[in-house]
Amino acid sequence: MLPSTAVRRFGVHAFFGLLLLIGLLLVADYGVSWDEPTDQRNGLVSLRYVADLALGHKPYPIEQYRDSDHGVLFELPMTLVARYGLGLIGEQVDWNYYLVRHSLTFLLVLGGLGGLYRLAQLRLQRPWLALLPVLLFVLSPRLFAESFYNAKDLLFLAVFTLGMFTLARLVQRPTLSRALLHGLATAAAIDVRLLGLMLIPFTLGLLLLVVLLPTQPADRPRRVGAVVGIYLLMAAAATIVGWPYLWASPLSRLLLAFQRMSHFPWQGEVLYWGKLEQAHHLPWHYGPVWLLVTTPVAYWMAAGVSLVLVALRLLRRPLKGLRAFSGRLDLLLCGWLLLPFLLVIYMQSVIYDSWRHLYFAYPALLLLAVSAGEQLWDWGRGHRQAKPLLLGLGLLAGLEMGLTVVRMVSMHPHQQVYFSFLTSQQVEGTFERDYWGLAYRQGLEYLVHHQPTGPIFVAAAEEQPLLNNLVWLSPTDRQRIHVLNEPGPRRYYFFGYRAWPSPLPTGQGREMYRVDADGLTILSVLYQP
Repeated sequence: MLPSTAVRRFGVHAFFGLLLLIGLLLVADYGVSWDEPTDQRNGLVSLRYVADLALGHKPYPIEQYRDSDHGVLFELPMTLVARYGLGLIGEQVDWNYYLVRHSLTFLLVLGGLGGLYRLAQLRLQRPWLALLPVLLFVLSPRLFAESFYNAKDLLFLAVFTLGMFTLARLVQRPTLSRALLHGLATAAAIDVRLLGLMLIPFTLGLLLLVVLLPTQPADRPRRVGAVVGIYLLMAAAATIVGWPYLWASPLSRLLLAFQRMSHFPWQGEVLYWGKLEQAHHLPWHYGPVWLLVTTPVAYWMAAGVSLVLVALRLLRRPLKGLRAFSGRLDLLLCGWLLLPFLLVIYMQSVIYDSWRHLYFAYPALLLLAVSAGEQLWDWGRGHRQAKPLLLGLGLLAGLEMGLTVVRMVSMHPHQQVYFSFLTSQQVEGTFERDYWGLAYRQGLEYLVHHQPTGPIFVAAAEEQPLLNNLVWLSPTDRQRIHVLNEPGPRRYYFFGYRAWPSPLPTGQGREMYRVDADGLTILSVLYQP
């Protein structure tokens, strides 16, 4: 009989192997999202800048490029893969490019889930329970779907989670080698998205706790000071190396990027509670409400219980709680979940398209939720009268998870428009739907099958996702598609409901085809004869 450790290790490998297999089977089903061509262009600009420097040419003025302050830790290597692995030149792409891109995005997110598992191992008392936060992430429909094509928010979630894991290990035992590793993880997070800078105050705050409330000889101030110095040096150096935009003037360009991130100059409108709101002047509750309506109810309710339990524990015995490694981790998880939302509210930062800019706080919510379940179960074992209630709550949570699986299968490949407890009638005209524009792929595939010969004239309410998803058509069918600026007679019209509080627009023809997800229409194809 195998030792329990070997059995557990095999189970973990089998679990992640199954996730990998599922991802590889599903990756070809997702369309091209709105931002992906722009993200690819960011990588091309940085590659040109690096190549000019390497060849001794006059460097490309990268500071003049509109999105030069976006990290390219993924986009720059992806550009090299496209050029030397797929033989693509410039902005030329084909469906193979997006298959490779989506596969690599999913693999990197899966690596972040590995960090989530290891972090859960450090906090939870039962090793087998550490897989549950990972399972809850997979059963979070929106984030699961975006793990294939959202190379901004989901990759940042992945590297930020790895950064939190290396931080937890550093707090557990502050050594120079762990400081170096955590510095690399911090730099990786910053080079994906500037919000990775949040890892620095988290790190300094927890290491200050280590000094003020030491638990072992290695926690002496001088040794911790050396750890802090090594960490900051590694984080700064690796950040600059991984972000070509910073090479010419690291500090000034970092400050410019931070200022732009704090008040991103996007002047668009978003649909929120049935009203078109300016993205630069959103209500303070925009982010929290989107989290609640797009996350399974049991997850955020359990996380709320955990926040209360942590607060009560720290209020009763603050010094004892903060001396314990578990107490420090709880404090870190609470800050990880709450501070991003509080900062956005305080700074009135521009966010849009739901709460995707704050996704990186979601692993903390899952860890707190599972921790609450564990603590309540342990408490219930000593209170017989509470057992039926706890079993009932566990059963309800399990039923919601099962229903979520069924809904994810039925919605595939459009889990990105999942709403947890709102009906499709409540969502229509109230919230944005397919803001990624993925459903345009299905609309185009319908057109070329519906009209197998001759030219096809198409207009769209949002042209960019239409152009993006032409890549899935054969070269012959792609040549038959003629994209026009305005709808009119004998033309098809794609209508995507991104920020539309009313029924279908009148005068554009009758509906020939629609893409539905869980009863919610996310794309209509109209035709005016």
